Amino acid sequence: MENASELRIQLKKLKIEFLNNPKSANNLLEIIGLFEESVKNSKPVSSCCLVLEEIFTKLLSTDTMLIRVEPLKPKDNSATTKYKEWLLQRYEDTWKLIIESFKSERNPDSCQALVTAMKLLSIEGRHPFEQSPEEYYFPISRLKQILIALLSQDKQNTHLFERFKEFSEYLDVLYFTWKQLPLLTKATASSNPTFALNYLDLIDAIPMTKDIQENKKLLCAPGDDVKVNETFEYAQTRKSINKVWSCVMLWEMKDPIHKKVLIVLLERILPHLEKPIHLTDFLMDSLDFGGPIGLLALQGVFTLIQKHNITYPNVYEKLYSMFEPEIFHTKFKARLFYLADIFLSSTHLPENLVAAFVKRLARLSLIAPPQDAVIILYFIGNMILRHPSLKRLIAAQQSIECSKDPFVMEEREPSKSNAIESSLWEIVALQNHAIPSVAVAAKFISQPLPKHEWDLSTVLDLKDDDIFDQEISRKSKQYALVFDRPLSMYLNKKDKVVQYWKLF
Repeated sequence: MENASELRIQLKKLKIEFLNNPKSANNLLEIIGLFEESVKNSKPVSSCCLVLEEIFTKLLSTDTMLIRVEPLKPKDNSATTKYKEWLLQRYEDTWKLIIESFKSERNPDSCQALVTAMKLLSIEGRHPFEQSPEEYYFPISRLKQILIALLSQDKQNTHLFERFKEFSEYLDVLYFTWKQLPLLTKATASSNPTFALNYLDLIDAIPMTKDIQENKKLLCAPGDDVKVNETFEYAQTRKSINKVWSCVMLWEMKDPIHKKVLIVLLERILPHLEKPIHLTDFLMDSLDFGGPIGLLALQGVFTLIQKHNITYPNVYEKLYSMFEPEIFHTKFKARLFYLADIFLSSTHLPENLVAAFVKRLARLSLIAPPQDAVIILYFIGNMILRHPSLKRLIAAQQSIECSKDPFVMEEREPSKSNAIESSLWEIVALQNHAIPSVAVAAKFISQPLPKHEWDLSTVLDLKDDDIFDQEISRKSKQYALVFDRPLSMYLNKKDKVVQYWKLF
């Protein structure tokens, strides 16, 4: 077979001849044949997709395939009608090949197939094959074929969902996608992790907002003056969301499905559920998993406590148990500090409870990465500002030896950790840290406390590279890198060796 450039030239020639001369019908067959060959042999398909997209866009927009049916009249069997029927069959063949191309191992090819499918869907909606009395028409069956292909059971389609986001911004695509999703949900989806993750990725790719009708863009609108149909309401979409999530809750939760379910629930679904209180048992069970799953579940519990007034007596014990060395190596650590800052914001919490958190964090700061140590130090400072009685931990640092620290790090219940009888000697030790930013942050304990809390948002995203770059930029302003122009062997001209020896 010819190389890629020769194939493009051949396809372009066949396309031009077909569009300029309807008698060149064999050209269309040849193009579809080349497309089918590329799909079967796992060759690049983007060129064929683009050419067929141009051909059928032209045929659809000019109503070349439109079959007009008049009531009470026999079917027209003219040559023109038969030609249109033949074109419709070729169009269906093309659609099957485009959908099959979603499976391509080349991401650019599969993404091009998705874009081509959505563009043809848009043109077909504006120019239906048959006369429709409705002002607006959406080809739901085409969208269903696309969604089924996206929800593959064999291949993770993350890259395709990223492209699908571009089209889900249209109100009609959003509405009909949610309308189709309950029909595509499988109660046994967790038995196939690939399908389950694809399904969750699709939900994550669909924007959701209560102000859904404010978006006036329609993918299949025949003109700019088309009014949004009254069925495009948030209430209708919300019903579909609740149906979908009811099916998802029937899945057997295994990692990584369990983690992905929690992420999608918190970031997409929770605000739209009619009875979020029914999630209580699921979130409580997820808390027992610990790690990232437990942390995500904790965020869900906090939302239920804050907005739906549920009570959970052991929430502080769960939060306390999550501060382990392993948390510094997960991408959810910023979320943990954010939640802890909210949970510990009340000034009416028991003194020994807050002291336990302060002491546990101080102990972890000794082994934390530099950027996390800085966050911990500012966080501890904020809690001392909120609870002035904790200044006793600062005052006690000189009277307690490290080896006789009464704090019990292994105790899982904060109130029994003896933290209130301890001191913050760990922070004093960090004042000698090798990283200047950590040492500077630790000096707050030896100075008068500020009147206002530190802004944690400025340090939550701090990385090792950021600290290193800051130190380099600060040091490089103090010293010159080269004093004298280097001569032979790069020795200073005042060096004794240069005075008595000539080196080459």
